[in-house]
Amino acid sequence: MRDLAVGFGYLMKGQRWVLGHGRWFGFGLLPGLLTLVLYVGALIGLGYGADDLVEWSTSSFADDWPSPWLGIFHGVLTALTFTFGLFVAVVTFTAVTLLIGQPFYESLSEQVDRSEGGRVPRSGLPLWRELWISARDSLRVVARVVLYGALLFLLGFVPVVGQTVIPVVGFCVSGFFLAEELTAVALQRRGVELKERLVLLKGRRTLVLGFGVPLTLAFIVPFVAVLLMPGAVAGATLMVRDIAPVPEEALPGDGTPGHEPPTPPAPGPYDTRKS
Repeated sequence: MRDLAVGFGYLMKGQRWVLGHGRWFGFGLLPGLLTLVLYVGALIGLGYGADDLVEWSTSSFADDWPSPWLGIFHGVLTALTFTFGLFVAVVTFTAVTLLIGQPFYESLSEQVDRSEGGRVPRSGLPLWRELWISARDSLRVVARVVLYGALLFLLGFVPVVGQTVIPVVGFCVSGFFLAEELTAVALQRRGVELKERLVLLKGRRTLVLGFGVPLTLAFIVPFVAVLLMPGAVAGATLMVRDIAPVPEEALPGDGTPGHEPPTPPAPGPYDTRKS
């Protein structure tokens, strides 16, 4: 239980960090706003089309069912279809936003590291390579999410359990993979690959759930997801600093060759870069 509170604490610390560094908060909003427009359109389309999709997919065996069972069956399937779409959207929203905003969030994450003292780890990879790794890892995570989502979708038909336990499990799965996507920004700069990231996070599962599950619940509201995204990246970076410390001498510092992130807001008194 203590780790749940600590994980939630990292989420709050990240939000406080960006609120205390207003320029970086605005800087981190841009990718989320673009992704929000894309996802709202997709969910509106699903909302209008879910009923037609259910009717088409069940017409071969359910059209002759007597009333009211056919209507109830269609209603339950429509609700589950939209819930599944929302489940996938919650998790992939972060993946797509991070992919679109890779240079933005990497720059934000670097600034969090810098403000906490010490050298700033960088991958030393060119931008195109980092985007490729991010897209590849995101697809692998999404594949896992879809697999778990499909299984949970089927278990949703189990009486009682499907309406009580399964939604809770679904939020835990979403929270874990949401945290994975967010910590990937800082861990990728530290040279930690996806397989190693999953092992690391599974070893601190309760801590990760304390960070990811409340964020998943908040991300159900699309506009809230955009507002919380910069702080979520900052909080994930703060968590990574504690669960995956790297010896100072092993870190590539600011002078490491590599891509240059987009020009951030003008540094203020919080910039503690060491010369």
